[in-house]
Amino acid sequence: MGWKLSGGPLNFQAVYYGSRCLLQHNNPYSATEVDRVYRSEGGYSQSAEAWQHRDMTLYVNTPATLLVVAPFAMLPLSAAQWLWTVLNAASLILAAFLMWDLGADYAPVLSGCLVGFLLANCENVFAGGNTAGIVTGLCIVSAWCLLRDRFVPTGIMCMALSLVIKPHEAGLVWLFFLLAGGVNRRRAVQTAILAAILMLPAVLWVSHVAPSWMDDWSSNLAAISAPGGINDPRPTSVTNITADNVISLQAVFSIFSDNPRIYNLASYLVGGVPLLLWAITALRSRFSARLAWLALAAVVPLTMLVTYHRVHDAKLLLLMVPACVMLWAEGGAIGRTATLLTAAVFALTADIPLAILCEFSQRLHLSTAALSGQILTVLLVRPDQEILIATGIFFLWFYMRQSQAWGNPAGPREAEHALVNPSGPGRSRA
Repeated sequence: MGWKLSGGPLNFQAVYYGSRCLLQHNNPYSATEVDRVYRSEGGYSQSAEAWQHRDMTLYVNTPATLLVVAPFAMLPLSAAQWLWTVLNAASLILAAFLMWDLGADYAPVLSGCLVGFLLANCENVFAGGNTAGIVTGLCIVSAWCLLRDRFVPTGIMCMALSLVIKPHEAGLVWLFFLLAGGVNRRRAVQTAILAAILMLPAVLWVSHVAPSWMDDWSSNLAAISAPGGINDPRPTSVTNITADNVISLQAVFSIFSDNPRIYNLASYLVGGVPLLLWAITALRSRFSARLAWLALAAVVPLTMLVTYHRVHDAKLLLLMVPACVMLWAEGGAIGRTATLLTAAVFALTADIPLAILCEFSQRLHLSTAALSGQILTVLLVRPDQEILIATGIFFLWFYMRQSQAWGNPAGPREAEHALVNPSGPGRSRA
């Protein structure tokens, strides 16, 4: 959500002051106690908007995030912000390099253009200091390690950290390894155990300081999604005046109905059916590196749609690069379509194009009172959700098709290529 008016990344300051609150033996999930710490340390600005102040004091991150941020919270704010920004940038740059490296043997220029464009549109991540940058980087590094069968303990650690900080970001990537079976499932279970071990001390610490923290956490989550909250997906909310808008399907269906029960249910149904098909396919398929990257290319855009996500979370789309360049190198209509959709989804979830679109849409003054205005709003103001679901369904269709061919003994066999480590993990089925 951008920079605090008095200077500094607002999202990072929210977790920073939450951790500072816990370090001072106060309840980080109590807005009153966080506000007291925030004001006492000079964080309050009279010029701050009301939503900015709510963002600072309503702590909604996991207890494990408090533990991760605690070493930064022991430092002065200026030093902590600088180190956090460096860590954010390093995490995403490493992830981008690994995805480029996987695609370079197929189409180095196309691979470089995709990752370069995404890195050039990380303003919201770096300016806001959101944990999404680090979580996305960790998740992508983990996928590279596990699928290439290199630095596996590092991959397990990275996935566990990403799960405990933002489970809705990395959860479906982890689920793929669980469904893939064989050694992949064993590593997914090891990751889950490590995540539980990392989460346990954080939960015990918070529970000791604030026994009622779970109720407070639930109240905070409800408050930020309520009408007027910073995560309210409806067209009248504050989220629609920023480029870092909500990209989940709730933002589309809320245009037609402002009833949360209706737009949430519609989002779960429309986004949930493709995810169910994806999970069944992953569970029943024989493992191969080719199918693994296709599976990730399908699930990453779909995971953005069902649960709450913002533009800064879409950097996880980097996981689509290997599958895209692989299909591009194979040529044909499939390769061209995959590349066109991937380029479009990168462009329509990028910070700079969305900032331009946000400015343009505010000048349109579209009314959502009539059906025609609602449809125009979806088409002109919310193209990111449309391209996400189109891309996800395309890659899901191709993943299901390739899965059936790979499972057929008479079907095509996977060639040796850079995306697969010949000695890597897998499973076979009779």
